[in-house]
Amino acid sequence: MKRVAIVGGGVAGVTAAYELAQQARKGVPLQGVLFEASTRLGGIIETVHEGEFVIECGPDAWVTEKPWARELAEELGLADEVMPSNDATRKTYVLIDKKLQAMPDGMRMMVPADLDALDQSELFSAEAKRAYREEPGRAEELRAASPEGDESVGEFVQRHFGDEVLEKIGTPLLSGVFGGDVTKLSVQAVMAPFVTMEREHGSLIDALRARSVVAKKSSVFTTLRSGMGTLVNRMISAIPEDWIRLAAEVRFISYGEEGWLVGTARGVERFDAVMMAAPVDIACSLLQPIDAEMAPLMEMDASSAVVVGFGFPDAAKVSLPQGFGFLVPTGSNSLLLAATFVDQKFEDRVPQGGRLLRAFFGGKAAERLMRCGNDETVAVARMELARVLGPLPEPQVTVVRRWPRSLPQYAVGHLEMMRKLDSRVRAFKGLSLLGNGYRGVGVPDLVRDARTAARQIADE
Repeated sequence: MKRVAIVGGGVAGVTAAYELAQQARKGVPLQGVLFEASTRLGGIIETVHEGEFVIECGPDAWVTEKPWARELAEELGLADEVMPSNDATRKTYVLIDKKLQAMPDGMRMMVPADLDALDQSELFSAEAKRAYREEPGRAEELRAASPEGDESVGEFVQRHFGDEVLEKIGTPLLSGVFGGDVTKLSVQAVMAPFVTMEREHGSLIDALRARSVVAKKSSVFTTLRSGMGTLVNRMISAIPEDWIRLAAEVRFISYGEEGWLVGTARGVERFDAVMMAAPVDIACSLLQPIDAEMAPLMEMDASSAVVVGFGFPDAAKVSLPQGFGFLVPTGSNSLLLAATFVDQKFEDRVPQGGRLLRAFFGGKAAERLMRCGNDETVAVARMELARVLGPLPEPQVTVVRRWPRSLPQYAVGHLEMMRKLDSRVRAFKGLSLLGNGYRGVGVPDLVRDARTAARQIADE
């Protein structure tokens, strides 16, 4: 009987345990043990149901074009729950000079497919619009300037569209996903499809137009009607109860001729394989005694996030522009990173006539709020939202979540670091690294990696 330790019960760890359980049901002789330091599984995926409000405490959806989360949901019997975003009314705003300016229609990240819509936008100056217009004519120049190695997201966007586009769209969009500094984030790691577009077409606008002709019409985001937490809960229900250890912090790991030893307050156990799904900094500290050369390759910055959700019973008292929400560029007086108009982004998130907002804080603002109590955090969130949207009534439901160091920063050179790290990992039989610090931060990426690693262990 092969014994497998899964260290960390976030979505990657839970998915790994679920896949191992599926393999065991097929007759593969293995047993998993899922160690989670806290008293709940799922990591930053958590859904609160209160007063008919469906409030996501972490990610509210996955990117539709990545199939792995949807495939898992359907396998779990959740096909009827799968729900697209309301893209017919999709619009995102940027806070400029204390006013919400709509991003032009047809944008993918900071790249427009419709230059006519761009001309009608009030978001950009005439100079920025001219930079957009001229980009297709610079295709050969841009292809030739594409570096062999990695570069920062900031450098990449500036080469194509200039400083204003980077400041108004590029920075807030990427900060909202990665919480990072665009002058340090790796373009190859966080915008790989755009790097490919540049190498194939030179012009990102031309590349996006070419893809739009053949692309299937689908929503940008997909979620579950009852919330993202249902995905985790359904997997947990398929994992044998005796595999799950809550409040079981792993204190040390060792490796030798007899395999792996995992130590907790309850004692030391032997395993044939270890799936390390803990946050990167914890994984680094646990693996450092095993391989001093592996640990430096796992050292990376990580940013924190604070999410505050407000459920209002009367939407008429919370007036919003039509759309999904707004982004806040760096340098703004607002502490907010972004806000989501949840009931407009997805159906069935509020009681009849209700309204649901989520406020996001990152960077220094998040670090400050980490040290505040819930009352102060809620007061700051309401004040910041009211400065943008106008006075807000008393909410019926309020949810606060703090996610310390939850967003690893993929710095320039990240992919090369991961290649070196993978080489070190392969030297240790049965070891795999899972989570958002390595090959993608989205739920589909975590699901893909966890299931692939679990199947490899089952096949060995």
